Amino acid sequence: MRDAYHEELDSIGDGLVEMARLVGSAIGRATTAILDSDLKLAESVIEADQKVDDLQHELEARAIALLARQQPVATDLRIVVTSLRMSADLERSGDLAQHVAKLARLRFPERAIPHDLHATILEMGQLAQRLMAKAAEVIVTKDVDLALQLEQDDDDMDLLHRTLFQHLMDDRWKHGIETAVDVTLLGRYYERYADHAVSVAKRVVYLVTGEHADELQADAQQEIQPVAGADGA
Repeated sequence: MRDAYHEELDSIGDGLVEMARLVGSAIGRATTAILDSDLKLAESVIEADQKVDDLQHELEARAIALLARQQPVATDLRIVVTSLRMSADLERSGDLAQHVAKLARLRFPERAIPHDLHATILEMGQLAQRLMAKAAEVIVTKDVDLALQLEQDDDDMDLLHRTLFQHLMDDRWKHGIETAVDVTLLGRYYERYADHAVSVAKRVVYLVTGEHADELQADAQQEIQPVAGADGA
């Protein structure tokens, strides 16, 4: 009975990894769709999001069944509850990739992104995909150090997000209000997607250590602070 119970716990973890891989692929394909105005690719991303939703519903059903049957405590309870929260982050990431694809479909056959912003949007899409790939690796390996790195990587996304706004606020902007709205929405989609990848990694930190990632980082920061008076006493 206990072997079956732990196999079910493992299957929940496998489901999370599959969700992360699916939404990572989705954001990459959605980025290509919006930059190339590829309607067929955009439609495939939109349709594929149903699989992510189905996986989340299946994972939730398994987790709830485990809670009802086994009434886990301590570490096992933390695994189940944290997995439910991670699945919500991953499902929302899939929605955000779908939003990018829907914008590509809305503007077809026109290109939603001006040529001078292609490089920035491409970089945001690639970074989002890398962040989610790292999140998937963290789920598999339970590597706390790698999980904590994701928040630093997310700083790069924040910088790219600010770069978009600098273009929008520039007096030389010549692409009109509609395109400005599209670019603003896209920037938000990628920025939020990255936040969800970081959130998944932080939840793994809590799963492994029982401490929140912010608390661990604060403790680490205190440890490296120089001792007062150590250099002059």
